Amino acid sequence: MMRTRPLKVALLGCGVVGSEVARIMTTTADDLAARIGAPVELAGIAVRRAGRTRPGVPEHLITTDAEALVNRGDIDVVVEVVGGIEPSKSLILSAFARGASVVSANKALLAKDGTELHAAAAGAGVDLYYEAAVAGAIPLLRPLRESLAGDKVNRVLGIVNGTTNFILDKMDTTGAGYSEALEEATALGYAEADPTADVEGFDAAAKAAILAGIAFHTKVTAADVYREGITEVTAADIASAKEMGCVVKLLAICERAADGESVTARVHPAMIPLSHPLASVREAYNAVFVEAEAAGRLMFYGPGAGGSPTASAVLGDLVAVCRNKVAGTTGPGDSVYTRLPAKPMDEVVTRYHVSLDVDDRAGVLAQVASVFAEHGVSIDTVRQQGRDGDASLVVVTHRATDAALSATVDKLRALDSVRDVASIMRVEGE
Repeated sequence: MMRTRPLKVALLGCGVVGSEVARIMTTTADDLAARIGAPVELAGIAVRRAGRTRPGVPEHLITTDAEALVNRGDIDVVVEVVGGIEPSKSLILSAFARGASVVSANKALLAKDGTELHAAAAGAGVDLYYEAAVAGAIPLLRPLRESLAGDKVNRVLGIVNGTTNFILDKMDTTGAGYSEALEEATALGYAEADPTADVEGFDAAAKAAILAGIAFHTKVTAADVYREGITEVTAADIASAKEMGCVVKLLAICERAADGESVTARVHPAMIPLSHPLASVREAYNAVFVEAEAAGRLMFYGPGAGGSPTASAVLGDLVAVCRNKVAGTTGPGDSVYTRLPAKPMDEVVTRYHVSLDVDDRAGVLAQVASVFAEHGVSIDTVRQQGRDGDASLVVVTHRATDAALSATVDKLRALDSVRDVASIMRVEGE
């Protein structure tokens, strides 16, 4: 039997995602009610500035007083799609204090203060859901938290930022430089006017923190995630990857140490072989590769951003928390029982692609090789080209620690025969 009193929802934010959430809630109200077991009503929409035209959004619901909306006594669920740390954090905590569950897409806030927010939700006996915070419409967090709850996840490897994937894809397929590819991404609406959060890896790092925390049942914040962006990736790097049968991607990599005593979370460009499933992820799409002991390898793929895909994830969470409200229960909360520390990047072991500009003369290769050997970095392959006194050496290593590679590069820069360390890039997926 359907409950007759409607569940009332406060929507914070009415931009690209928020306006789509409002539209779907309004046009599919009957379907949502049937799925939830109770009517669901959009009670108010908080925005920063009133007066804008918002097609499909009921104007009488618009308010600029987010605090008053959240603190209304009849609000059952707050949907937060504003972003940023404040005032979002304070508004969410106020919602919990009033007994309202929260659905959020705020990756930055969750990566910074997720543990505190989960504790506040648990203390209030309400839900905090945030599927939309990572990889847009792709069902990812709930499978990690629920479907794989009985398994042991050892690694999560993924492309979680559509803007950077679009840029790197264009550099690979058209031969464009970074600036030209970014310009195209901006013109098509894939990149913001200020693309720093995307291209410098901040967005992906926040998502990596969330993924690592859920996958490994431990506290991981954005500050624990090693981060490199794509601004230093050149057309020459892309060409070198092609020569190796690889493609360059910005990867979020979360791993449980082999001894089970620590975890790592990192975001950086890397070369991956064309045979790897992530190599075929094109344009602004996202994909995440999960490795679990019993389930094996799983891949999640789809649109990782945009109004409609992200709204789909928000509405999925909204249905789940509303069902819990009707049933008088809550869903799974934060699980951080392992308390594993985050290992520093210096101790992370991976492979490297190192490109050197050197003098074209006898003995240089032996000199360079001896520096790698001196620091315990084993060489897998070397490619050398020379002309008119100048030469390039491309060295691909076996697996080594970041600290060992850094010491090697410092010593190489001190050699008279090495004119420049042109680029360093990690090699993953093998």
